[in-house]
Amino acid sequence: MDKTEIREELENTKEDVGSEKNSNEDVKQPNETPVEVEPEATVKLKEELEVAKDKYIRLYSEFENFRKRTTKEKSELIQSANEQLIKTLLPVADDFERAENSFPDRNDKDLAGFFLIHAKLKKVLEVYGVKTMDTAQGSEFNPDLHEAITQLPAPVPELKGKVIEVVEKGYVLNDKVIRYAKVVVGN
Repeated sequence: MDKTEIREELENTKEDVGSEKNSNEDVKQPNETPVEVEPEATVKLKEELEVAKDKYIRLYSEFENFRKRTTKEKSELIQSANEQLIKTLLPVADDFERAENSFPDRNDKDLAGFFLIHAKLKKVLEVYGVKTMDTAQGSEFNPDLHEAITQLPAPVPELKGKVIEVVEKGYVLNDKVIRYAKVVVGN
């Protein structure tokens, strides 16, 4: 078949289809009447639609709450993922500070490596969000930040209920206390 024969066949097919449509339009069904919807059925359908909308809105809200809660939990988990490792490194940092304080001459060239290692450990802890609590002698005792290991008579009346001595530093990881400062409180 060449192109002209295909065109002729297509035109014939179009004419056949068009004549069938015209013949069907002329024939009318004798029993066709417009369908009337009962008012009770309409009211019932509207009520069912309102119930379905309410269920949808509640389900959507529950899902949004779940999504937000899961996102928050995931971010908290990521922030505190290294908490156990950091807790085990804190005594090492304390030992470094004690050793550093025991050397009277900090300019000794034999100790330069020691001080360098201590500085690197401090830097690593800072990078991961670990901060030292600022607990000074005479500061107010706060049970949310401090752990009172003992009470001693206050040397001065102004130190009653306040920190007399810091035995062990406290540390905070991303605004969460990971080790309470151990202090002596004036009585």
